[in-house]
Amino acid sequence: MEPFKNAISPSLVKLLADHIGRIWPSFDDATFLAETLTGLEALELKQRVDRVSDGLLLYLPTDTAERSAILRAVLHPEEGSSPEQKSDEMGMRGFAIWPLSLVAGKHGLDDLDVTLDLLKDMTKRFSSEFGIRYPLIHDQDRVLGHLSTWIDDPHPAVRRLVSEGTRPRLPWAQQLPRLIDDPTPMLPLLKRLRDDPSDYVRRSVANHLNDISKDHPDRVVRLAERWMDKEDSTRSKLLRHACRSLIKAGNPAALAVFGHAEPRVRVADMSVSPQSITLGGSIEFNAKILSEASVSQSLVIDYVAGFLRANGDYSQKVFKGTTVELPSKGEVEFRKTISVRPITTRRYYPGTQRLCLRINGKDFGDLTFDLAAHTGC
Repeated sequence: MEPFKNAISPSLVKLLADHIGRIWPSFDDATFLAETLTGLEALELKQRVDRVSDGLLLYLPTDTAERSAILRAVLHPEEGSSPEQKSDEMGMRGFAIWPLSLVAGKHGLDDLDVTLDLLKDMTKRFSSEFGIRYPLIHDQDRVLGHLSTWIDDPHPAVRRLVSEGTRPRLPWAQQLPRLIDDPTPMLPLLKRLRDDPSDYVRRSVANHLNDISKDHPDRVVRLAERWMDKEDSTRSKLLRHACRSLIKAGNPAALAVFGHAEPRVRVADMSVSPQSITLGGSIEFNAKILSEASVSQSLVIDYVAGFLRANGDYSQKVFKGTTVELPSKGEVEFRKTISVRPITTRRYYPGTQRLCLRINGKDFGDLTFDLAAHTGC
């Protein structure tokens, strides 16, 4: 698979320079390319995006309206927000929009009406979620007022930008401190988008709410309780995705929204085999879950690994297991093969590691296994 960073390639930058030069003959494409392409292939994706946007800013007009007209003119005539769409001789789209949106959003704060209209056009060809954050930080109230008029736009990418561009903790983007502290201004907009006909939009609403749950868990739980419509599977799906971090963390109130009450179960025959492995090996985690209730129970069964840290403490990581309907006095077997392999986001240390089951937010058991010393561990 081709590296993700190659979405911003030297050939794409050259194509962009060709389009700008055709539209604006004063463009110094030779100098722009010489400075932008030097060392580009050694950079990661976001670094490449910043390199291109910084270069454009140097060689495009300083006047926001004039610069915006050029950026709009290079856009591909065909709309569509998929990142798989390729730029071509007709115009720019797909990942090429990312650096263009940064130029528009970061450096068009002196003329917000022009800038927001341009970002609206750009998002129809990929997404302006990164570029629109600069206007939001600059003048949140005015921008949110503008975005509220986009909720009924016929294009789903525009409606999605209302929720995605305002996500307080959007990955790969600068955070929005005011909305992290107080998400209240966004809740009426998200409510209007919650039943959008496009799954693309609804999923963004769920992701936005999941961001909010990291700072205001109780508020998202209360909202989920109000919004829940058990007869509407689409709404229920959105809310479950919105509460996924709370559910994974075992938040009892969030679990209860989806019918996962405090479990009335007994866990027996918990085991880990083998008791000792080296990095790259696997263990089998088994348990039997027996109902102690007179009614059926909906159970979310996850498992929690406590990985040893360098200082002797443990860092917990919750892994998704399964969701089952356990009948009255019934039982279910839990079996999981867990691989302990090197990954870039975690370093393993030799010694005693821990495991337990988490059932509807309640932990059961405290098993251990040994990770033996190994080269690279």
